[in-house]
Amino acid sequence: MSGGESALDLAARRLEQAVHVLEQRLAQRLKTAGEDAGGLFDQDRANLAAQLDEARARERELEAAGAEASAALGRAIVEIRAALNGAAPPPSSASAEH
Repeated sequence: MSGGESALDLAARRLEQAVHVLEQRLAQRLKTAGEDAGGLFDQDRANLAAQLDEARARERELEAAGAEASAALGRAIVEIRAALNGAAPPPSSASAEH
């Protein structure tokens, strides 16, 4: 302690320094936490984008399968109608394959 400095002044200065160090550490933690949160957000966004791409690919597959099923049902309807009418079914590329 210097001559003009009391124990109370010294304690107050030490407290101010401690508060300053504490504020710096809190600011650093908040900065780090903010970066972590941003990284997590980016990761979530990337995961969602990948899931969306997978869903779109699955949608295209289902549309193609639906179109194939519709065409097969159409051919089956024609064959059933021909059989019910007692006529031979019209020749088609699908019949030629069987």
